[in-house]
Amino acid sequence: MAGIVVVFDFDKTIIDVDSDNWVVDELGVTDLFNQLLPTMPWNSLMDRMMKELHARGETIEEMEEVLKRVPVHPRIVQAIKSAHALGCDLRVVSDANVFFIETILKHLGIRDCFSEINTNPCYVDEEGRLHILPYVDFETSPHGCNLCPPNMCKSMIIERIQATMAKEGKKRMIYLGDGIGDFCPSLKLGEGDFVMPRKDYPAWNLMNENRTLLKAAVHEWTDGEELEHILLQLINTITVEESQMLSVECKFQTMSKAAHEALRPRALPVPY
Repeated sequence: MAGIVVVFDFDKTIIDVDSDNWVVDELGVTDLFNQLLPTMPWNSLMDRMMKELHARGETIEEMEEVLKRVPVHPRIVQAIKSAHALGCDLRVVSDANVFFIETILKHLGIRDCFSEINTNPCYVDEEGRLHILPYVDFETSPHGCNLCPPNMCKSMIIERIQATMAKEGKKRMIYLGDGIGDFCPSLKLGEGDFVMPRKDYPAWNLMNENRTLLKAAVHEWTDGEELEHILLQLINTITVEESQMLSVECKFQTMSKAAHEALRPRALPVPY
């Protein structure tokens, strides 16, 4: 099972809502957000919202409390703990930001289950204002993918993870997501991999419309309970397949060794 990498999107996958919208709505800047939305990229808009919230006197601590109230299906938390306990390498690939994600994962007690979090970086300045930056500097180094938002193409991250997997001897990937941005990386998965789109969400719709482009097997899910069941079932399926392959390889090696021994020339006795 050490050979399985499980990649989770965050918004509407690990948590049940979009963390950006949750903070904007809970802290009362929805009208301004909607007003500015047509004028700038989402990632840039969220940074603008952080500036507005700071100007209104909202503190980082108050934002943390809002994030801790985000709705999460309890079976998803258990699924993550179970997959980690089974030895899977869990990673996050998300277009949210590191402050939101880490605050929520730590609150849920599952931050240590993930070996890495790939998302938009951020920092808190000396005045206590949160700044949200793009994962890719699209003004100086655009990623060039027309399927994805300018600040992040998740395929770039998946390809890097796949390269790392090849070096570490890890073989299989399970990718879970819901949004438009999760369709592009699903195209990078190979035969033997699995993709788990959330049913009736944009990624699921795109996969159904473009099923011939996908090499990975598709397993849809609707809620946390179904996610847990399917994910653990897939991990078990991979484990059984890998065990069977290992058994066949060992058997073949044993037979090859026996055949080699049988064909090896024997020294003839020298008569006296």
